Amino acid sequence: MTQTEASSPSDFIREIIENDLKTNKHGGITATRFPPEPNGYLHIGHAKSVCLNFGIAMQYGGTCNLRLDDTDPSGESLEYVDSIINDVHWLGFDWGGRLFYASDYFEKLYQFAVELITAGKAYVCSLSADEIREYRGSFTEPGKESPYRNRSVDENLDLFQRMRAGEFEDGAHVLRAKIDMASSNVVMRDPILYRIKKEPHYRTGTDWLIYPMYDFAHCLSDAIEGITHSICTLEFDNNRALYDWIIEQLITGRRPRQIEFARLNVSYTLLSKRKLIELVDKGYVAGWDDPRMPTVAGMRRRGYRPEAIRKFCSIIGVAKNENLVDISLLEHCVREDLNEVAPRAMAVLRPLRVVIDNYPEGQTEEFEVPNHPQNQAMGTRKVPFSRVIYIERDDFHENPPKKYRRLGPGREVRLRNSYVLKYERAVKNEHTGEVLELHCTYDKDTRQGPPPDGRKVEGVIHWVSAEHAVPAEIRLYDRLFNVPEPAAESDDFLKNLNNGSLEILTPCYLEPSLKNAAPGSACQFERLGYFCADNKDSRPGKPVFNRVVTLRDSWQKISGQGTI
Repeated sequence: MTQTEASSPSDFIREIIENDLKTNKHGGITATRFPPEPNGYLHIGHAKSVCLNFGIAMQYGGTCNLRLDDTDPSGESLEYVDSIINDVHWLGFDWGGRLFYASDYFEKLYQFAVELITAGKAYVCSLSADEIREYRGSFTEPGKESPYRNRSVDENLDLFQRMRAGEFEDGAHVLRAKIDMASSNVVMRDPILYRIKKEPHYRTGTDWLIYPMYDFAHCLSDAIEGITHSICTLEFDNNRALYDWIIEQLITGRRPRQIEFARLNVSYTLLSKRKLIELVDKGYVAGWDDPRMPTVAGMRRRGYRPEAIRKFCSIIGVAKNENLVDISLLEHCVREDLNEVAPRAMAVLRPLRVVIDNYPEGQTEEFEVPNHPQNQAMGTRKVPFSRVIYIERDDFHENPPKKYRRLGPGREVRLRNSYVLKYERAVKNEHTGEVLELHCTYDKDTRQGPPPDGRKVEGVIHWVSAEHAVPAEIRLYDRLFNVPEPAAESDDFLKNLNNGSLEILTPCYLEPSLKNAAPGSACQFERLGYFCADNKDSRPGKPVFNRVVTLRDSWQKISGQGTI
């Protein structure tokens, strides 16, 4: 990531930080962190937070830690840890050796809890989970105190130590903060700080039988690491009072400040981790890195570059209120990025065989063509031409509609970087009438440009030499859901799945330059869109390409910015 990318238009978070720097509130230090829970893969919403936290640190000469908030062994795994580390690196950020885990602090957190108990500000409660919910009250009614709220300090310390030692079963006891059961903020009604969970942790094994709640561990981890600005999404707004209460009871000196911003919502997309897990576990997608998934791994496999994702996050900015971002804006950023760096190539996805009757049999030519029309530095490649070629089936029409500029009866087209081709006749299936093959003639004096007589040909189509064509599998990906807000009406988001979100085409034919395309490499298939060699399934000589994004930019059109 460049310094230019790190510098963003001002927003309310940066205004807070700039004011803190002016007043020397934190001794001139800016320290942020990105703290995901390792129970799933990062998605585009996390990418926004990554860009924000690391970008702020870079912009203000501070630091940003990567911390895995691994306080719940259920569902956490090294697979998720490795994927998170890989994704943050791929997005272009580095934490400079400051990789931490909440589990690093389990002993410190336990001692903090003991400190609260000793101060009479926490107690062991023996109500069941259902009873705790019942006693908590509602938004309109105050809660009532647990019958165990006034246990003595010694009894609480004894019970808490025995909880740690494994004497009790899951759910028998919890440690709760002693705050205010009549608080208007339900979060502050004696929240749970620790629970018994006899489940092995992916890092600490069976060393611990009790685990801190996220709200307890998160703020204290921030304090332990010297974080100055704890930036999180709006759903933690009500929890800020608890964040501050815990910090005030246990931390002296410099204290972190929690700041909330609106989480990212993207149309035709779900960013709920629970729902993404359901898509994976029930086989609606082919794993976390399925190119239809909004995960960083899925976007990477589809062919998105980190530069495009960072640009998208910069454009949408940081806000205090929730809103829905049009997915076309993300696609626009991807398209703009690839337009600059992706070499051009020719591919035929729905092939129609064409025989050029007046081209010499056995002859082959090579045309040297640019890899990028605007960037000479990207060099050239040689494209073979022969008597039999493939064109797109849609580039021929027996009864052409109005304004149709491609091949048909009595029509000519120019083959991209090659000759003018004239239609002569079609060979059809005698039973179905399907066109199986075209026979055409070419004008040998029109190679790579109009003839001296100035004859114009309106249509230009792409092609691939049949003799040299490389067979390939092409995967056309579309949006995973068929409505802008798939979970808006009900929790049954699966009913809004787009059954046409993946179309697999085979055999397709590519020009020879793509035969050994490196997995993950992107190019523009001329007239068709941007494609990327699949980073898992593509092999030298057996390429598999994913469509990254189409050529048409619907976002620019609807936003009044014209078209590319």
